[in-house]
Amino acid sequence: MRSSINAKLYSRDDSIYSVRMRASTKNGRHISGAEGLYSRTEAVLSARQYADRALCHERGRPGKVLITIEPITEEPLRISTLPLCTVNNENPETARVVAAKILSALGIGKQAIDAAFDILRHSEVLRGAAILDTEGVRLDPDLMRGVRVSRMGISSEAGKKLSRALGRQGINTSTVREALVLSSKVNYHFEVIGEICISDNPGYTTGYIASSRLGYIRIPVIKKKGLGQGGRVFFLNSRDNDITDTINYLEKRPVIVSAIAKCRGLRSLNEILAELVN
Repeated sequence: MRSSINAKLYSRDDSIYSVRMRASTKNGRHISGAEGLYSRTEAVLSARQYADRALCHERGRPGKVLITIEPITEEPLRISTLPLCTVNNENPETARVVAAKILSALGIGKQAIDAAFDILRHSEVLRGAAILDTEGVRLDPDLMRGVRVSRMGISSEAGKKLSRALGRQGINTSTVREALVLSSKVNYHFEVIGEICISDNPGYTTGYIASSRLGYIRIPVIKKKGLGQGGRVFFLNSRDNDITDTINYLEKRPVIVSAIAKCRGLRSLNEILAELVN
């Protein structure tokens, strides 16, 4: 069960560094990004790996690669991953229906769901994640930038457990691991109802919906192969004009995944939705 941000913190570790990579074209179009929290030695290795990823990305050759390494001076919050499963789906048309039913079951209105898909279809103008309330009103202050979730990572021991668990499902890739860590941080916040994500990589067609109530639900074939549109939309509980604390948590609060929840296989939509009433 998730709690408020004033959760118990663990012992401070001054050797933790945030490593962040952002690659873009000369005109500023996003190509790729990656980040994590690492020890001093791991930070050097990860920076090299991130540089390799940026320079060999399927979205094209970057005009600029920015790698930032900075020490973490705040005690990281330790959390678990969300439980993971894959919903049965075969094409983008049914994916839209599946996604809408899951989001609706979480209490998100039709206008908000339609607004989210409209944002995802035109994501090339948005550099971060959009934030909506349950009726579809944009809450993030900069509509072109959105919100960039940052300063999250996974412990070495938890990372090994996660790789083994995902390996048993045949989905142990950096894409799945990194997205699960990010969504686990996002949905730990008590104001977040849920999240929908579609990758902007043309060759990756699996999206997801995540929430504290249903976990991380992978949706295969959420878009046609070859399409570069994608992005993230977060749904908040409140329509408070001041969401500064929420954005500060998403962008600045260091969070480390130190426990792994269940990683399950293929499930039907009815099986997933049944968990809301159990």
